[in-house]
Amino acid sequence: MVPMDLLLFSLFLLGSLELAWAVPLLDARASITTLSSAQISAFKPFSFYATTAYCSPASILAWSCGTNCKANPTFQPIAAGGNSVDVQFWYVGIDPTLKTIIVGHEGTTPDKIVPLFTDANFIPDKLNATLFPGLDSAIKVHSGFADEHAKTATSVLAAVKSAMKKSGLKSITLVGHSLGAALTLLESVYLPLNIPGATFKTIGYGMPRVGNQAFADFVDKNTQLTHINNQQDFVPILPGRNEGFHHPQGEKHIQNDLSWVDCPGQDNTDKKCIVGDVPNFFKGNVQDHLGPYDGVKMGSATCSS
Repeated sequence: MVPMDLLLFSLFLLGSLELAWAVPLLDARASITTLSSAQISAFKPFSFYATTAYCSPASILAWSCGTNCKANPTFQPIAAGGNSVDVQFWYVGIDPTLKTIIVGHEGTTPDKIVPLFTDANFIPDKLNATLFPGLDSAIKVHSGFADEHAKTATSVLAAVKSAMKKSGLKSITLVGHSLGAALTLLESVYLPLNIPGATFKTIGYGMPRVGNQAFADFVDKNTQLTHINNQQDFVPILPGRNEGFHHPQGEKHIQNDLSWVDCPGQDNTDKKCIVGDVPNFFKGNVQDHLGPYDGVKMGSATCSS
């Protein structure tokens, strides 16, 4: 097989595993509620920050990345890195308007073959005890995501500490799309272990499942997470629940009419939520993965517009 054939075969297997899972994780569900226009609009600055992570470190440090940078004009970059081949782009900076430090991680686009293969490596494994000391050994995560996170963890930590010292802020907001959302979720566990006293908020777009039930439960108890899924995007239902992967709570699902709903609980199977709307890979639409998220498209194509 050529590499892309292998990727598609991997997605076929993952989709088949999700299709085989027929029993909902939870029977009792809280009500599905629709977000107001004001609630939706509040995410837009962070949506732009998420797609900004696809832009080169040089353009971010110069804060010259087209519409993405213009959407958050007061942003002050602190550090950026990665090469978008074997290390995903990342950046850290200060938003004095929102009064928070921003941490962004690049996601996955079809022209980035190596990151796509990272996505396809879905063996669950324990977290690195050096980076994540003191966590329950029952917690396991996608090994490819964990390996990718480890490449930049200490650099991101140093940059966040520098931004905190410069700004005096203790609020940190983590953003990312796709693979970047997975890295951001791992960051939301890693950074608090190393920066006591700070407050963290995590916003992921098109986020795949990252860890097992123990990981999802830990996230629910220790992080403030929102993960936003767009229409029939199939990425959020991968890897499959039948492989032991579970989403934490915090889902917002964009409907076909572009309204947003709040989906309480983990892997909510209501048809207005991603698991119910996209029961398997074959029911999904790859075009929905890049958005739009309230008008904001994800991907490197947005960096020069």
